[in-house]
Amino acid sequence: MLTINVAVLLAVIVFLLIRRRVQARSRVDQSVTVALALTLGVLVAQTGFGRWILQVVGSLANGISQIGQ
Repeated sequence: MLTINVAVLLAVIVFLLIRRRVQARSRVDQSVTVALALTLGVLVAQTGFGRWILQVVGSLANGISQIGQ
């Protein structure tokens, strides 16, 4: 039995949509790409990998803010 992770499938679709030329995109195509990217973000945020990314970005932002002080 073949199983497909929805987050991986959406990541591949978003990657392929983003690689297309900008001139050939319609407004609807851009809206679909944004919706898929947001959905992918919500799916990834629920996982341990998403929590790890949030922690890394948070510590990076904290380090940058401390440098500015």
